[in-house]
Amino acid sequence: MDEKPTTRKGSGFCSLRYALALIMHFSNFTMITQRVSLSIAIIAMVNSTQHQDPANASTEGPVMDLLSNQSRGIKDFSTRAAVYQWSTETQGIIFSSISYGIILTLIPSGYLAGIFGAKQILGAGLLISSLLTLFTPLAADFGVILVIVIRTVQGMAQGMAWTGQFTIWAKWAPPLERSKLTSIAGSGAAFGSFIILCVGGLISQALGWPFIFYIFGSIGCVCCVLWFTVIYDDPMHHPCISVREKEHITSSVAQQSSSPRRSVPIKAMVRCLPLWAIFMGFFSHFWLCTIIITYLPTYISTVLHVNIRDSGVLSSLPFIAASSCTILGGQMADFLLSRNLLSLITVRKLFSSLGLLLPSLCAVALPFVTSSYIATIVLLILIPGTSNLCDSGFIINTLDVAPRYASFLMGISRGFGLTAGIISSTTTGFLISQDSESGWRNVFFLSAAVNMFGLIFYLIFGQAEIQNWAKERTLTRL
Repeated sequence: MDEKPTTRKGSGFCSLRYALALIMHFSNFTMITQRVSLSIAIIAMVNSTQHQDPANASTEGPVMDLLSNQSRGIKDFSTRAAVYQWSTETQGIIFSSISYGIILTLIPSGYLAGIFGAKQILGAGLLISSLLTLFTPLAADFGVILVIVIRTVQGMAQGMAWTGQFTIWAKWAPPLERSKLTSIAGSGAAFGSFIILCVGGLISQALGWPFIFYIFGSIGCVCCVLWFTVIYDDPMHHPCISVREKEHITSSVAQQSSSPRRSVPIKAMVRCLPLWAIFMGFFSHFWLCTIIITYLPTYISTVLHVNIRDSGVLSSLPFIAASSCTILGGQMADFLLSRNLLSLITVRKLFSSLGLLLPSLCAVALPFVTSSYIATIVLLILIPGTSNLCDSGFIINTLDVAPRYASFLMGISRGFGLTAGIISSTTTGFLISQDSESGWRNVFFLSAAVNMFGLIFYLIFGQAEIQNWAKERTLTRL
């Protein structure tokens, strides 16, 4: 039976754990801007006016592909840097390389973070990514092969940084504040997407495309200084934490051991239906979000006949909605828990339901409102916005069921999500290539069906109590 966490209050917003959340927000902001910087800069880097085929977008991350299309709206910007003869196919390989790099390190980095500490693993990933960002303009002069290698290694570094965060929250986040803290940290990615979309082209125009890499790479280095200075794996060893906050955190998470471990109970995990409920939630969530974000420019251009390339503000609205809903959802979830209005598992299932059901309804409605420009744009904004309510649902559920293995399981979960994104993008490209009108309708109906499958599976098998295999075993010596 699901136990309600203690309602004892700590220091509130003026506390070290919220400072950590802000630094993680800054870190996620930095990583996403570094990830998509090339998508903005490449318009000035290549001497080509070809448009990328949507079918090739299946190998790119959702945010990268959107920004790649959007940045073509600033292709008239003048630059004072070299121009490279890279074909559309070569550009696709460059873009996809960072995604494959992330996949390579998602699971092993989560495991290593649990053993050696997330501070070192995540900080190293952020530092490597920042340095490689600074080195990218020089690498382009040496050839496309070196650029691909750098982007792949950068993806591996960012994979280390994405999953390591949950190891920190397993020790720093009291149960009543987990949704709030993780949502503050996670919203940095959506906010970073908004910023790079708005200012990337302006930087390219005013200073030249290399400065996109120099500026955001330098910001990442500054973030690394803050990271290694302020972040500690355990509140017990932080030199600046107050006694009151330390007691509040340790007493809140005392029953959820997250001590280092050398072995992972793989067999028990495979047989654990609550874990599979989380994995299916990730798969469904990424399926629809990837389609919407990746094919947003294509859909508006072909269905509404609007030249989205000339409207950066319009294209950035989904990211503002996503960032806002992430933070608001976290605040609401922890409010419900702190007032004992709902149990933990009820809150997780409620926000999972909202994050999967509402976007599905919007997606199903899209084919029927194509005659209305405003209605279509509103639905396209609502889909990624409401989808991020899942951040207070199954996305942080690993912290509830297995805090000791949170980062390792987050790596597996994101692997399911990335796999769904690749499959859904490929499927979408095939369907709309057959017939545009019926193809889009089938895409949205299929996405809603996948979401409903994930939601039903999670509602049936999802739990929020620590699993037996995730509990620390204490040996009694006679």
